[in-house]
Amino acid sequence: MGPARYTAPNGKEMIMVESPQSVANRMEMTCWDGIKQDLISELRGMPFIRIVDDKGQRVSNSLLEAHRINSEYIMDKKKDVRRVVESANGKPPKLADTKFRDDFIAEIEYQSDGRVNWEKFRKALFKYDPNSLIHGCFLEEIGGRLRVARALSAFIEAIGVGVAESGGVKNNIVQPELKGGEGNVPYHRTEFTAEKITAYFNLDLSLLRSYGFDDDAHQFLIALALFKIRRFLSTELRLRTACDLEPVNGLHVIRPKNGLEIPPEKDLLDECTTLIAKCTKAKLFADPHITEVQWKK
Repeated sequence: MGPARYTAPNGKEMIMVESPQSVANRMEMTCWDGIKQDLISELRGMPFIRIVDDKGQRVSNSLLEAHRINSEYIMDKKKDVRRVVESANGKPPKLADTKFRDDFIAEIEYQSDGRVNWEKFRKALFKYDPNSLIHGCFLEEIGGRLRVARALSAFIEAIGVGVAESGGVKNNIVQPELKGGEGNVPYHRTEFTAEKITAYFNLDLSLLRSYGFDDDAHQFLIALALFKIRRFLSTELRLRTACDLEPVNGLHVIRPKNGLEIPPEKDLLDECTTLIAKCTKAKLFADPHITEVQWKK
C-alpha cells in the first residue's frame, strides 16, 4: 500500500512509522515467550485462553489472535468450540457439555433484546484475558454492542521526512537471462530519512477507573499497561530490516501535568507479579488461569 505520508500543519513532511494497530500487536508480544510458547515467567498466572486442536496440539491463544478473545477459534458461532475440562495420560480430552461461547454468554447474562450487564461483561474479560481490557475487543460473534475501547494506544511518527532512493539487482549466476523474475532482476527501493522520530503512548486512566474494579485488579491493569510500554521500548524497536531504533530521551509524561514518573521496567514487572498473586487469591482470575478450548477444522 506504500508509506503513510502526510503534511503537518507547519508544512513539515511526516510519515506514520508504526500504526496504533501495529504497536498494539507488538506490545501484546511483550508478555509472550516465543521459545517456551508461554507467558514470560514473571507473568505466569495471568489468565488467557489457549486454543488446541482435536489432537491436543496448540493452535493459537487469545494473546496472539488479532481479535483477542473474539477470535474465530474461540467465539465462532458456527464452530463447536468447547472448553477442555480434562486432558491427561494421552487419552482423548474430556470436553464441556456446551460451547465455550454459550458458557460465556450465560456468565455475562447477555440477552440480545435486553440491557447489557457491563459489570459482569468486564469482570468476565478480566477473568479470562485481562489484555482484552487493555488493548480493546469487539465481541461481534456474540453481539454488536459488546465493545471495549483501547485503554492503551500508541503510534510512532517521523517528522521532517526526506526521500532516499536506492536500488539493486537480484542475480541468477547460472541463467541470468531467464524471464518471469527468475533471471537477473533489477529493483527500485524508496527509503526515508527524518529529522526526528517520536513514539507516543496514551493510557486512558479514566476509562480503567470507570470499570469499578477492586483496587488490586485496577492497579494490575495499570501496572501491566505501563510495563508493556517499558518493555516495548527496551526490546521491540527492530520494527523491520532497515528500521532498528533506540530510545534517546526516555519517557516524558505530558498529562497529567504533575510531574508523574513512570517506574522502571523491573519495578513494574515485580508489581505485576505481586498483583497477579493477589488477584488469584481473590478469585478474580479463571481457575486454572489458562482456559483451554478445543477447535476443530
